[in-house]
Amino acid sequence: MKAYQIGSQTGLDSLTATTRPDPVAGPGEAVLKVKLVCLNHRDMLVLQGHYGARRPEERIPLSEGVGEVISVGEGVTSVKVGDRAVFAHFVTWIDGDFSPAAFANDLGITHDGWLAQQVKVPAAALIPVPTALSDEQVAPLASSGLTAWHAVVEVGKVRAGDTVLALGTGGVSIAALQIAKANGARVVITSSSDDKLALARSLGADITINYRTTPDWAAEVARATGGKGADIVVETGGQATLSQSITAAAPNGRIVIIGALAGASGESLGNYGAIIGKNLMLKGIAEGSRAMLARLVRAVEANAIQPVIDRTFPFDEARAAYEYLHSGAHVGKVLIKVG
Repeated sequence: MKAYQIGSQTGLDSLTATTRPDPVAGPGEAVLKVKLVCLNHRDMLVLQGHYGARRPEERIPLSEGVGEVISVGEGVTSVKVGDRAVFAHFVTWIDGDFSPAAFANDLGITHDGWLAQQVKVPAAALIPVPTALSDEQVAPLASSGLTAWHAVVEVGKVRAGDTVLALGTGGVSIAALQIAKANGARVVITSSSDDKLALARSLGADITINYRTTPDWAAEVARATGGKGADIVVETGGQATLSQSITAAAPNGRIVIIGALAGASGESLGNYGAIIGKNLMLKGIAEGSRAMLARLVRAVEANAIQPVIDRTFPFDEARAAYEYLHSGAHVGKVLIKVG
């Protein structure tokens, strides 16, 4: 099969085309013919050598996509040949509370991922895709979509009428916007681009804030919500934005900490007392379980959610897809068509 490997991990040019023997399903395993895969921010970090320890150069990257089962190993009854399927990249986290042991089985990081014509996975991790859903609807769900679902629904416990604040217009934030709106919430989106904020409004965002022209965006969140603030904050910025997220949160708010896209900050949490004074909950999350992903797939089907796809690249232009994601010009997901 054709595939890509991460190479020396010194930059995006490290991505290297290669060929591999077709994988063979062992007991409890399934092999999928890969149809469509999706890029995420961490995929760039891997190639740059900035995502934890460097990985073996032959590692096949990417952590989400959709494929068709073409073979199953002994004992597999949960899926059959011909099923389309997705899976969460922590393939051993089936249900229940998170355990750090999940990091030992992270497809695209510790094990070969999606950027190949075939991928082998534990069959127990697979979720069959309903026929009503297109490949484009499900390919972006298992990483950024699942993270947004975990934040807004599983931790945030979103209810109709809640205000959800999502930082930026990356994959997690756009998915959080769509999931929150499907649950009857009001959504606030921040960005440095008025064009991206216009797109967010077209997707249903109720309040949009340009953080370049309004640096004190937390005060603007308070003003726009009548002084209450946000019930749920999808905190993708990290240390550089956390202080303002605390200020922007409503009493009893849930701040779900996901990433560090805004970089580090030398500032201390000057509003530390607000965490106690407003009875806030701050919780870090790492993607989600198979059970959460199954609930997300059902929600996408029930609400006819269409993930925002910015651009789809052919398989032989995978490096160009990485470069486009790195440019920051996208809104929504960048996909690669494999088969």
